[in-house]
Amino acid sequence: MRAIIVAPGGGYGNHEAVDIGHVLSSSLALPRLALVVIKSNQKLYEVTSTRRSYNEGCIAAHALDLVGDRWALLVVRELMLGARRFSALREGLPGISANVLTQRLEGLEAAGLVSRAILPDPARVQVYALTDAGLGLWPVLRALCHWGAAQPGHDPRQFISPTALMLSMRAMCARDRAGAHVVQMQLGADRFIIRTAPGAYRVARGDSPAAPLRFTGQANAMAAAIYGPRPLAECAQGLIGFEGDLAEGQAFVDLFRLR
Repeated sequence: MRAIIVAPGGGYGNHEAVDIGHVLSSSLALPRLALVVIKSNQKLYEVTSTRRSYNEGCIAAHALDLVGDRWALLVVRELMLGARRFSALREGLPGISANVLTQRLEGLEAAGLVSRAILPDPARVQVYALTDAGLGLWPVLRALCHWGAAQPGHDPRQFISPTALMLSMRAMCARDRAGAHVVQMQLGADRFIIRTAPGAYRVARGDSPAAPLRFTGQANAMAAAIYGPRPLAECAQGLIGFEGDLAEGQAFVDLFRLR
């Protein structure tokens, strides 16, 4: 029996025929994510390589070995502001299947970036959280936010999770112009507290009933209000909800620009 090895992105024109015994015994050094097309009795079978390393000494390649799979960094994003249940991760990543999410969590856990725990009574549910190494990926996400904002083709009408918006604002805030603000941000069922000061910006999950500025709405609508050209007074008339001093609220919104 013979097999055709198709290199990533190479199509069926970039192939090499090898003995199938070498493929199934895993002694063949397959390219990362290579496709093995096995021909037997005029039938084609596909076997995906499980090898997940670039096998390079480059430290960037090593980093991609750990977080380069599709969805991996977005799973990290959803955990960046605290531990989450599996179901909450699915809500923040509606395009991912349960099986793929399980695989990514297992891979990130094996890499030492994610840990799991059981909440104490009465909840008794399993949650996932970033380790210190996982939290160390924040500068990577921040750099990707800045780089992505400068590239053409971004469509802000597509789904934005509450956590994604909070991290986007954390990345894009003009801290040098920040005044002292305490903000309650409610995005659907998710609540966040934002505190700014000259040169500082902090965001965490939680509720602050005494916050002077209170924003409510869905994440996509809030993103349009925060980053869009319309003044807060206009956005607060139907797009989002706002309570507090309008001038102070506008000063807070003015801290954020995508470009």
